[in-house]
Amino acid sequence: MDAKVDKSPAQQRAPDLIADTLIAEIRAGTYPPDAPLPTERDLCERFSASRPTVREALAQMQMRGYATAGVGKRPRAALPSIATVLRGTGDVIREILGDAESGAHLEQMRQFIETGAAREAAKRADNIQLAKLQTALENNFAAIGTAEFAPTDIAFHRALVSVVGNPVILTLHDMFVSTMIAHRPPTQDATRYDRIAYDEHREIYQAILDGDVVTATDVMDRHLFRSYRARLRAPQLTPENDETGSQ
Repeated sequence: MDAKVDKSPAQQRAPDLIADTLIAEIRAGTYPPDAPLPTERDLCERFSASRPTVREALAQMQMRGYATAGVGKRPRAALPSIATVLRGTGDVIREILGDAESGAHLEQMRQFIETGAAREAAKRADNIQLAKLQTALENNFAAIGTAEFAPTDIAFHRALVSVVGNPVILTLHDMFVSTMIAHRPPTQDATRYDRIAYDEHREIYQAILDGDVVTATDVMDRHLFRSYRARLRAPQLTPENDETGSQ
């Protein structure tokens, strides 16, 4: 089996070459984190490249976590972290799939993560983790019927996911769950909905406390399924025909 051969600089696309060169310089300390990168004009002159080529290279660096830039601001050097890389990937997912489809896919991802987390928590949550879950549950109860219910809802689920101890999973959860909950349409009876959600949280916590893997997993799966379906908008009805309208 032939060994993989890296492309030579002459074989690379210009944006890739510019990005790789600047990334190597960031890694070497030429541009420390948060130091401004050269201007687009300077990079065009250095690499004999057009502005669109340089902009593509800088966008690639941002995607890979080696540059940050605000609107109208000069890009700055950065070192990649799990959060920055996944955040960039998440933005691309939303652009590709669109809001409704990406939301459904993210809800599915959340269901996989949190049912797995409930299973693991029931197997091995220690006393400190159980205490954090209990505190989050008590805060959730106190917030029923108020605007603080959603943040305490997120906090309970985050305390559960943190039991797994996987920073990639926790970062995904932190990135997407708040966004999903913030974009959900309001329910007609918020207090009733809050009580249902809290009661399911309580069942999940009790199953984890009892070390009941099957119940913890089943209740979490049912909880997330119900929560998502309850927030879907009902299809619009056709207007009723009046007496003078066509039948």
